[in-house]
Amino acid sequence: MTERQAEHGYLLDNQQSQAVIRFGALGELFDPVTFRHVDRLGIGAGMRCWEVGAGGPSVPAGLARRVGPSGFVLATDIDPSWTAPEEDAGAGTVEVLRHDVAADPPPSGGFDLVHARLVLVHVADREEALRRMVQALRPGGWLLLEDADPGLQPLLCPDESGPEEVQADAYFPVTSPACTVLEAATVRQIRSRLVAAGLATEEEVDRHLASVETGRLDLATAPLVSAWGRRPSA
Repeated sequence: MTERQAEHGYLLDNQQSQAVIRFGALGELFDPVTFRHVDRLGIGAGMRCWEVGAGGPSVPAGLARRVGPSGFVLATDIDPSWTAPEEDAGAGTVEVLRHDVAADPPPSGGFDLVHARLVLVHVADREEALRRMVQALRPGGWLLLEDADPGLQPLLCPDESGPEEVQADAYFPVTSPACTVLEAATVRQIRSRLVAAGLATEEEVDRHLASVETGRLDLATAPLVSAWGRRPSA
């Protein structure tokens, strides 16, 4: 979100009392996903990280734990009212700064990781914000962007009600080398049935496999839903 958007009234204003509740819920929902990617990128001791549009304290604190006292985490937001982590969560490693990613110059010093979660959806000039984040990277540094795509969510409420004490989430890999391998293997396994059922010709199957094997298709899989519940102790 830019300062201009803030002046015209932002529905999710950080000054509202519900903001801290939202940040807690977002952290519970998405921190495991975020830090799975952060850890896969090898972010560790001594590294410098910029958390863009931090909102709440959970991501800066998690980054601080990974980079340790020899590292540095800059957490920015146009309203950092709720951003600073507690002292026991790496606050000594975290600097909090008021900053508009689409309007202010990128921070100096170079970063090994620049991360923004659920930020660009609120920024009018996303291309400029993206350029500034890229400019802040050190050579070899990682840019990790995470945002919502409501178009991929057909239902906000899949079921009217669910079993008590059962929770669930879903993992939706939008693109991965493993998706390419899976697609090619699956099509080869069922190609004779596809042809026999008249769903595709041999030539169409061959063209699809050739496209898949270029590695340039962003292949996805269906979301993998994980559900868990606990048997009552009594």
